[in-house]
Amino acid sequence: MFQISVLTNSGGRDINEDSFGFADFADRSCYIVCDGLGGHGMGDVASRLVKDFFVESIKHGETSEDYLRMAFEGAQARLLDEQALAGAKNKMRTTAAVCVREGDLVTFGHIGDSRVYAFSDDGRYLRTHDHSMPEVLALSGQIDESEIRHHPDRNIVLKAMGSEWERPMYEIGTPISLDKCRAILLCSDGFWELITEAEMYSCLRSSADPDEWLSKMESIVLSNGTDKKMDNYTAIAIINK
Repeated sequence: MFQISVLTNSGGRDINEDSFGFADFADRSCYIVCDGLGGHGMGDVASRLVKDFFVESIKHGETSEDYLRMAFEGAQARLLDEQALAGAKNKMRTTAAVCVREGDLVTFGHIGDSRVYAFSDDGRYLRTHDHSMPEVLALSGQIDESEIRHHPDRNIVLKAMGSEWERPMYEIGTPISLDKCRAILLCSDGFWELITEAEMYSCLRSSADPDEWLSKMESIVLSNGTDKKMDNYTAIAIINK
């Protein structure tokens, strides 16, 4: 059984360009966080449109992977159509981080630098790899993973919904057994940049439910964000009971 909690906050910004959603159909459940890229304008519209498409499409696809491919590509097509209608080419852009549960398996999909984490009972974790300049540098060994959060190019997102694709830019991971997932966290970069994975797990260990887990993590995010103009931040916390 999944227990779920959600939070979203505009941080230090006038507009919250993050969106979140979830949907259920038969044995399938979907959870999604999107972060509109405000530096390009109309990010709130883009994130909401993509979120809505995933929620509306939950019934489609024979498998989780089929559903994710269809939803990513369908949302991308709709977003490009909306850009054309609004005369806003490349201005409606967003990240997307998605978790789909079906039966005893969970599958992650993502594009951009919003993340999905899966924590095991012993503190080990898996996470999606950002489509960002610092992530590329970390994967190539040029910087340590711990340097991603404070890298001067951390805001350079290399792939996003709403950019024109020559080929699909999203990634879909290999399905994971629920037995290996003590908890799952989906979050925008405004959240994960201000809390480490060790802190996420420490908060999880001392929490009775996802509400408490999110509350403890948010306290750390707010504490670490006091010296800067905070970005929007959004998170969905899921504990597997």
